Amino acid sequence: MKLQFKRQDFQLKAVESVVDVFKGQPKFKSQVYCLDQGRGNREDLNIELNAYRNHPIELSDEQVLNNIQDIQRKNGLLPSKTLEGKYNITVEMETGTGKTYTYIRTIMELNKHYGWTKFIVVVPSIAIREGTLKSFQMTAEHFLMEYGKQPRFFIYNSKRLGDLETFANSSDIQVMIINSQAFNASGKDARRIYMEQESFRWRKPIDVIASMNPILIIDEPQSVEGKKTKERMKEFNPLFTLRYSATHKETYNMVYRLDALDAYNRQLVKKIAVKSIETVNYLGTEGYLYLYEIIPGKNKGRVKARIEFEKQLLSGQIKRVIQIVDDGFDLYEESNHLQSYKGMVLHDFNAYDQSLMVGPTQTLFAGEIIGEENENDIRRLQIRETIQCHFQREAMLYNRGIKVLSLFFIDEVAKYKQYDEENNAYNGDYATIFEEEYQNLVEQYIEKYRGTPYGKYLENQKNTATVHAGYFAQDKVKKTNQVKFVDTTGKTTKDTDAFDLIMKDKERLLSFDEPVRFIFSHSALKEGWDNPNVFQICTLKDSTSETEKRQKIGRGMRLAVDQQGVRQDKELLGPEVHDINKLTVIANESYKNFTENLQKEMKAVLKDRPKKIKEDLFIGQQLHSNDGEEVLDVSEDIAQDIYESLISSGYVKKGMLQDKYYDAVNENAFELDEFKGYENSIVDILETVYTDKSYQIENANKAVSTLGQEVNKENLAKKEFLELWNKINKKSTYTVSFDDDELIQHSVEAINSSLHVSQKSYQITVGEADKMNEDGIEFTQGKDSITIENMNPTNYNVEYDLIGELEERTNLTRRTLAHILVDIEEEKFNLFK
Repeated sequence: MKLQFKRQDFQLKAVESVVDVFKGQPKFKSQVYCLDQGRGNREDLNIELNAYRNHPIELSDEQVLNNIQDIQRKNGLLPSKTLEGKYNITVEMETGTGKTYTYIRTIMELNKHYGWTKFIVVVPSIAIREGTLKSFQMTAEHFLMEYGKQPRFFIYNSKRLGDLETFANSSDIQVMIINSQAFNASGKDARRIYMEQESFRWRKPIDVIASMNPILIIDEPQSVEGKKTKERMKEFNPLFTLRYSATHKETYNMVYRLDALDAYNRQLVKKIAVKSIETVNYLGTEGYLYLYEIIPGKNKGRVKARIEFEKQLLSGQIKRVIQIVDDGFDLYEESNHLQSYKGMVLHDFNAYDQSLMVGPTQTLFAGEIIGEENENDIRRLQIRETIQCHFQREAMLYNRGIKVLSLFFIDEVAKYKQYDEENNAYNGDYATIFEEEYQNLVEQYIEKYRGTPYGKYLENQKNTATVHAGYFAQDKVKKTNQVKFVDTTGKTTKDTDAFDLIMKDKERLLSFDEPVRFIFSHSALKEGWDNPNVFQICTLKDSTSETEKRQKIGRGMRLAVDQQGVRQDKELLGPEVHDINKLTVIANESYKNFTENLQKEMKAVLKDRPKKIKEDLFIGQQLHSNDGEEVLDVSEDIAQDIYESLISSGYVKKGMLQDKYYDAVNENAFELDEFKGYENSIVDILETVYTDKSYQIENANKAVSTLGQEVNKENLAKKEFLELWNKINKKSTYTVSFDDDELIQHSVEAINSSLHVSQKSYQITVGEADKMNEDGIEFTQGKDSITIENMNPTNYNVEYDLIGELEERTNLTRRTLAHILVDIEEEKFNLFK
């Protein structure tokens, strides 16, 4: 399998934006210069050889600044006032949009236009270095077809300085990939770049690099550029520096931006869905209950729920079971009378909200747990839900030739694998839980899809040990300091199969022939590595920061590819693109918390974006006609006219975009009479505004259902609907007759058998006023708490028309209700139980 690459306008625009910074620079071949091969008085080393350096920039600083400002205005960016950081150029591209491809193509275009040949890519980690190398390898044939040439690339290694010799002496396009630790750490290998070396004709590698005036490309500068690293990189003597990231901390002369909002609006990345698992409190019980989902009834059938609860077996052992249940399910009865479930009857199943009621007052949503549990319970549920989501997505995409991958981030390596005294690897807790849950679920899906191509595929995926692998950079065994990797079986201690598969063999990992579909990682894959077919990310650890959360999600944002390597993008799939490309995050927090935190981080990242519609949003912009023939420069007067037209059309109110705008854009019906023909450009400008509706995150706990959705009143008033309604609105009247005696009998039986009244308990907590401060009185809680059960009052004389209340709620006659109440068991009336 080979990944396919094609020209994409947003990548080409990013490339063009960098190339045009040096518009007016003549094209030169790399400049030949003398490379002093000798140091000292040794005659045999006193040799001079020809080498090649990048030709200097012949433009003035003023010309470069003018070019940058023109590009920024064209791309809707705030023009730089000065040449910030001199020749430092920033490109922002959201994770998953092909940042590495873009800067490789930029290398080819800079060579094509100006003749420059020496490039160095600086990365912050081994993971990113390996991913970058893989990108160069995968795109080599593509760029050979595009340009008739391809770059020579290599990873800098202080023990293989012959590569650096070739880098200096070749007139072809040369790219050196180096991780910052290779020149910025305190270890011996890092220091070698600054040392004269006999094997390198007594030269310092850094001097040779600096003499070539390389073009520096920094991948993820926010992770590279500490104070010390910035100073070290000056020694490379770069011609200029290009900086690429989705999360810049510092920006210099930004010429192109494709941020998270742009990428989402243009459907260049996956849509995010969140399946949350959290604990909620339930008063009066310690009974464990987990709600997986509410299942809508087929053909107007009964709504059901899939739950996990505890059940007492005949042996007396208590076991957790998963069961699909109906409305009215009595946990106390079905658990074989476990006291912790007393009064816990499930009712009011809601497929739209994915919720049900537990007892009289408690609402439980899908993904929530009640009852006591420990951390392993949460982790097991997360792993189980990840596998479940994986199978659901896999069943959907298998026939399309798309392999599904799932990624687990864990809190410590030992929970996935450990070593015995002989240094043999064995499963940790997470790997053990995974294999148990996978084995159970794969059998269910094999049965469900038996006889289908997907069912046959699963038959070959039953070996739990071969479907998962882990990458943790390198694991050192304490006793021997021996480096080990987890292979695809989890047994070989020296085998690098898993490392190669995850970091280097992306095509093999994407093939159905490769059994690994679940990947476990620590922090090593938080940035710099991604795979287009990661559809589930499970966070089996708490993120230490919101940036870390976003970095993890970024590992699965790239659009998927099929077995032919064809990207499943909007051009191929049309409106189906986000149905196919959906990344589900299985989180150990509520959907509300997760989305609020992620949105909060988005707002911080997009802080430069306008938050409201104002006239000055349009001033200085250029409107391009929809056919591309006309260009309109927006003056203050024109900006005022656009703003007023948006308000009068109902698209904007009090500076905020309205539902009418979003509906019109979604239906390709956005129109502004005064600016007819320029609507596309106006929408592009409006989409630069960040609102709470800009980046929607789906709640994966909610099933797709139309139950409970509100009627769109605007659609009801449309002419087309009214014409249809007049044809189909024939009225019908239905009369239903009841047998009163039969109704009374069934009602009494149902109430006596199904109505369970929980015993009330009262907890009295004693607290004493301890001290007073500026915030008021502080209380200290006492140690003793008294719980009193079955508390009956001595007097209860409040008059209450029970039959009248029931008559109003049921529409039954007082006579019928009286007969029912007379026959109900007496204990059902004890309001204090």
